[in-house]
Amino acid sequence: MCGATTGGLDVQGINVTKEAVIQGRVLRGGNPVAGAYVRLLDSTGEFTAEVPTSATGHFRFFANDGKWTLRTLAPGSQTDRAIVASRGNVAEIDVELEAA
Repeated sequence: MCGATTGGLDVQGINVTKEAVIQGRVLRGGNPVAGAYVRLLDSTGEFTAEVPTSATGHFRFFANDGKWTLRTLAPGSQTDRAIVASRGNVAEIDVELEAA
């Protein structure tokens, strides 16, 4: 077993029992979107963190347990997606952007 989640980033070497992992990829028309920005907002809508997507459209956050919002910003698009994170689990999400 390699420790990778189905279709997602490899989590080998990450102790998911100590922190929640939120990861996924940003897509437009099924294709990866590189250089988009994904923001992590807490349950009150407050900014917590931001990361750019990789060349393959992937992103990853380490978070506390709870309800979060992922705000994805790319040219011509802003998309919010709700997600729940919990220690011991990898919350995996694909964010599909509307066509620009």
